[in-house]
Amino acid sequence: MSLSGKKLGILISCRPDQPNFSRGVKLAQAALDEGADVYLYCIDEAVCGVEVPEVQELKTRGLKLYGCAYGAHRHHYPLNDKAIFAGLTVVNDIIAGTDRFVSFN
Repeated sequence: MSLSGKKLGILISCRPDQPNFSRGVKLAQAALDEGADVYLYCIDEAVCGVEVPEVQELKTRGLKLYGCAYGAHRHHYPLNDKAIFAGLTVVNDIIAGTDRFVSFN
């Protein structure tokens, strides 16, 4: 089954050094490889993961990358151009607008 034209939403809430962060990134990579549109939202402790080199490489390949603005503030992570920083309304839009939505905690 081809994923071309399908939309996948991924939410990651764990730190970049946790196994589930890597699992979420690998899923995003596999979906991009198959031609899916991938939306990744990093929340809570995952917000600093937006600058992980693997994540930034996926962004250059078309990953739509979001970071939680509140999570960034709470974890003293400066807002920057590594991701689009937004609120939970964006998560709602990703859930409503994708064919599949998964989370890694």
